Amino acid sequence: MKTGIRHDAIGNSNKTKVVGFALCAMLFVLCAAAEAQQQKMAPIGYLSAQSEPPPTLLSFKEELGKLGWVEGKQFAFESRYVGGKVEKYPDFAAELVRLKVDVIVAGPGNAAPNAAKRATSAIPIVMVAVIDPVSNGLVASLARPGANVTGLTWEVTREQSGKNLELLKQAVPKITRVAILRNPKVSTHIEYSKEAERAAKSLGVSIQFADMQARNDESLQDALGAVLKERADALLVTPHPFFNDRHLQIVEFAARNKLPGIYPTITSAESGGLMSYAPSGHEIWRRAATYLDKILKGTKPADLPVEQPM
Repeated sequence: MKTGIRHDAIGNSNKTKVVGFALCAMLFVLCAAAEAQQQKMAPIGYLSAQSEPPPTLLSFKEELGKLGWVEGKQFAFESRYVGGKVEKYPDFAAELVRLKVDVIVAGPGNAAPNAAKRATSAIPIVMVAVIDPVSNGLVASLARPGANVTGLTWEVTREQSGKNLELLKQAVPKITRVAILRNPKVSTHIEYSKEAERAAKSLGVSIQFADMQARNDESLQDALGAVLKERADALLVTPHPFFNDRHLQIVEFAARNKLPGIYPTITSAESGGLMSYAPSGHEIWRRAATYLDKILKGTKPADLPVEQPM
């Protein structure tokens, strides 16, 4: 009788241990699954006109961190840098679509978001530092962008180039001949040029155009050579990612030839250029982080009005 009781007690004890082990194993699996879910990172595509990460990208990531998105924990970047080679846009945009990223961040400039828009109508796109996105077909309107694209523009007003010329003349009153570095194949550069020519008449200065015929370094050197050939005594650089990417080269050219210049980004002024009059690239990218945050949390791009710099 005692032996029977002892066997039953031992059997119950073993059953209890088995159940206990099973519960522990189940809890371990559930915890591991929950941890894996928490560690799942949102894949973010980044299509850039530049050749390497710009300083403004750090501001973008810092702002994302403040919003609770930490790179390597909550999101992972899939970056593609065109570096001025526009023929790479279609392939890079298609790669990001194949990777099934949650959002594509595209910019600065219009070419990157245009390539992304052609590649997908389903993945949300946050365009950053674009110019006139309505007339360039990126969005239906600023208030109601429609479709899968929204974001932030770059220019303050169309008259900004005239204001740049005015500020340059105020800073260096003796200038009489200003070279405008531009790409005549870019429609916005033609509009900027017209505004600069109108302003030049009232300021008593003449305008010459230093035109790039292609987006490459050889063409840039030819354009800068034209500045010297035409004996310009000042330089105005139009806003474009290609020029932003090569701002050091342009600033050094101006310094070497003692040409006062006004530039489209504060980075050029910080690198030694005389002055800049433009929106803050760092602030625009910080604002772009708020767009990404809202989209990742479920807001549709069509419901986010395009923002202009103040």
